Amino acid sequence: MMLPVLLLLAVLIYLGNHYHIDYKIIAGGAVVIGLISGVFAWLVGMVGLVPIIGPLVVKVLSLSVIWLLNALGYIVSYVAIRRGYSQDVLTYRGLTIALIIGIVIGFVLGSMLSGH
Repeated sequence: MMLPVLLLLAVLIYLGNHYHIDYKIIAGGAVVIGLISGVFAWLVGMVGLVPIIGPLVVKVLSLSVIWLLNALGYIVSYVAIRRGYSQDVLTYRGLTIALIIGIVIGFVLGSMLSGH
């Protein structure tokens, strides 16, 4: 039941980008549709169904440390953009995303190698 909703959401995002609608409106609409329909929870459930790696990825993404790092990155980005450091923000947001991906990969590999 959620796959058509997810596909509809993807099509709406594509059409919004194609017709140059403001990205804030597109993102807000996607979040509202996703929260109302429960498509985000379904998507996490689908990731969790992948054998061995799926439950580990879901576990890591639900850690509060990951959420805290991401929120801190957004706050610092907002302040830096307001002060005119937009190019530096792109660099450091890329580094933050790389750090989060590294934490996820490290946790998955560590869990697989330790046998838990």
